[in-house]
Amino acid sequence: MRARIDEIVFDCHDPARLVRFWAALLGGEPVDRSEDWSYVDPPEFARVAFQLVPEGKTAKNRLHLDLYAGDVDAAADEAVRLGAERVGAVVPDDHGRFQVLRDPEGNEFCFVAGNDG
Repeated sequence: MRARIDEIVFDCHDPARLVRFWAALLGGEPVDRSEDWSYVDPPEFARVAFQLVPEGKTAKNRLHLDLYAGDVDAAADEAVRLGAERVGAVVPDDHGRFQVLRDPEGNEFCFVAGNDG
């Protein structure tokens, strides 16, 4: 038997706020199933869900999303307008470039672009 990813779940303090941020980045309509649980079904991606937890984030994520963006700078500018925070500068490497950001509750994610795009 092989498993498949059904959904990616973020623990958070404000599911309704966070789902709207991620829906704006990934596409799809935010759904508030309850005060404790919200989700979005982005096109061509697994469901991304947000569940209320009492504790806050205390360390760097052990898992993060890399989001392809043809224009890393423009994507980062839009994410910041929506409530994200940049972490350092854009980093170039042999394969392209990436920008680390944090969503409104501090969860890290990256915009990436290859040298070919």
